[in-house]
Amino acid sequence: MPRRGVNSTAGSDATTTTTTLPQKTAWPATFTDGLPLPKIVVFDLDYTLWPFWVDTHVTGPLKAQEGGLKVKDRYGEGFGFYSDVGGILDALKQKGILIGAASRTHAPDLGREMLKLLKIPSSSSGPSQRAIDYFDHLQIYPGNKQTHFERIHRDTGIAYDEVLFFDDESRNKNVEVLGVVMQLVRDGVTINEIDAGVRSWRKRHNKVPN
Repeated sequence: MPRRGVNSTAGSDATTTTTTLPQKTAWPATFTDGLPLPKIVVFDLDYTLWPFWVDTHVTGPLKAQEGGLKVKDRYGEGFGFYSDVGGILDALKQKGILIGAASRTHAPDLGREMLKLLKIPSSSSGPSQRAIDYFDHLQIYPGNKQTHFERIHRDTGIAYDEVLFFDDESRNKNVEVLGVVMQLVRDGVTINEIDAGVRSWRKRHNKVPN
């Protein structure tokens, strides 16, 4: 995986590493157009929800900063989500869509710890919540992504054609042999990427009215 160096992981670019307040993030247009939505949306983690590889760029122990909007590692490097992620997770939860993570990483414990420490500001007046609490299903371990989705299917009973997946690596398109729809993202998940993914899912499974 030759792209992206360590320098891109630090918190120097607040627009890409700090969780945007959900109330300042517009909902995806596909969430309010009255057309079908997938039952579960699954995200890769590295370079999909956050701009770093947790198993090569992050060194524990970790400590929350700025009320959980960022996490610092042993060397003082700051890490956080891409800017739209907080609003996206909040919108999915409000729509009643299940949220999953499917991450092929050699540091699963560090990935889970990151999700526990990072906070998602509430769109209401309530307190912020741990990011990990937004996820209904976590598959974080080395291996083929098909295995991740077979386990999600086993645990939820949700048909593969009701699953939408976001990932930054084209090789993970192999999950589509199961019936999952994957949306390839290049610079992290955004509101526009969510809309593009939902529209692709609708088209693939004939969910769009004639």
